[in-house]
Amino acid sequence: MATAQYNLGLMYFEGKASKQNYEKAAEYFQLAAAQGEAAAQANLGYLYDTGKGVRQDYIKALEYYLLAANQGNSSAQCNLGNMYENGHGVVQDYAKAVEYYQLAAKQEDANAQFTLGLIYLNGTGVKPNKRMAMELLRKSCENGKQEACEIYGQLK
Repeated sequence: MATAQYNLGLMYFEGKASKQNYEKAAEYFQLAAAQGEAAAQANLGYLYDTGKGVRQDYIKALEYYLLAANQGNSSAQCNLGNMYENGHGVVQDYAKAVEYYQLAAKQEDANAQFTLGLIYLNGTGVKPNKRMAMELLRKSCENGKQEACEIYGQLK
């Protein structure tokens, strides 16, 4: 049941079966999230994070991201990294941001690899490490992030 509800929510979220409708997506994600569906929890967190289809609420975003991240959802882990990096709904904490980005990057999440690569390149809250930055940007590029390919190419 949770998987079907999640899939229906995704169809509304992406506008595949009907016109895109974030409010309807949120309804179905909520039903699936309540049953422990990690992807629904991550997507519901995103809706609360961005205020799409629901009133923006960083506390609820954090709650749903944590539920999904604790189940190993790389998208939620990456989004938690973003929240901590930017201080959205939490105290800005680069160490925690890096921790969450690393969890997602290990699962081949291109966005996490890209962001972590930039963090190491610029030394944002960490000691700059060009070798590590290049490795992460290369992996992100291999995983389909075009912007990572461009930056990696410039660094080579």
